[in-house]
Amino acid sequence: MMQKYRVIGMMSGTSVDGLDIAYCEFRTNDWKSFDFDIIESSTISYPASLKAPLIDSIYLDAIALLDLDIRLGEWMGNQVKLFIDQNSIETCLIASHGHTVFHQPEKGFTLQIGNGQKIHQITRFPVAYDFRSLDIAFGGQGAPLVPIGDELLFRQYEFCLNIGGFANISFHNGDRKAFDIGAVNIVLNALTSLLQMPYDDDGKIARKGSEIPELFKALNEIEYYQKPFPKSIGKEWVEENVQSIIRPFQNSFNTENIITTYTNHIGKIIARSIQELSARNGSVLATGGGVHNGYLMEIIQDHCSLKIEKPDTELIDFKEAAVFGLMGLLRCNDQINCLKSVTGAIEDTSGGIIIGKQI
Repeated sequence: MMQKYRVIGMMSGTSVDGLDIAYCEFRTNDWKSFDFDIIESSTISYPASLKAPLIDSIYLDAIALLDLDIRLGEWMGNQVKLFIDQNSIETCLIASHGHTVFHQPEKGFTLQIGNGQKIHQITRFPVAYDFRSLDIAFGGQGAPLVPIGDELLFRQYEFCLNIGGFANISFHNGDRKAFDIGAVNIVLNALTSLLQMPYDDDGKIARKGSEIPELFKALNEIEYYQKPFPKSIGKEWVEENVQSIIRPFQNSFNTENIITTYTNHIGKIIARSIQELSARNGSVLATGGGVHNGYLMEIIQDHCSLKIEKPDTELIDFKEAAVFGLMGLLRCNDQINCLKSVTGAIEDTSGGIIIGKQI
């Protein structure tokens, strides 16, 4: 018998470009595959009082970080409460990814802030959050998480590619496999901010600049690209492995040319990752904010023999939020929502903390 569930999913990406909220209906009769619709969606930009500390969150002391966790949770709670009221949403589950500050699975920890208890207190809806920690406790990477959605919602595609703060890819090869490819908007947006621009609109900056050969070569030699999967990265990795390479070039080259070089670099790395994995013809579902960067997408397609498919704008922008809604639904029904084949954990898990009456 077909069951219907309505869930709100919330996602705050590492590029700090806003809070994505997606109100979705999921339909299933066996918990092994789903149909779904995004009923309503919204992206809310961060106020300056939150955006600046979120960007610098890895450098905050313990007290300041705890304070930011509560303030972000309160703001998220108020925003989703307004979203609920505006769309006359009846009682349902809220599933919140939160905002990643630290992600060091090799040391056994990850941290997403945006206090779930505060969200529950404000909305009085059940809230599921902290989806990564259990997988890490079982020896996994705690990332990527979205591949459970790829498995249950988008199995018709050979690859599911997400391009946000980071790029990650998911594919089915006996079992669902996935890994983080590299850093995208978390690097590019930091560079465009130097030009007083929030992002490179359609890749117009990158398209006009010139590649810096020495920088391009140094970026391509980052050791992480050669590591086997499962593997994942966080903001700390970007600082240690990417910004440390870019920073010396900023004294001698203009920012526009650095943007061009990095866009060329990461576009070709993404395309290479797809090519190395693909043994047959197929299609790639591409979603995430980076898909709106036309120049980047041209670089990827020009160096990839598979067709890169862009769905409608709502799915491009809200797929991750929708999948976290699905993960919350799975958690509340004791269904697996994190795959060991993806993360390298010793077993599949149903991760997440739940507050409030479950659906």
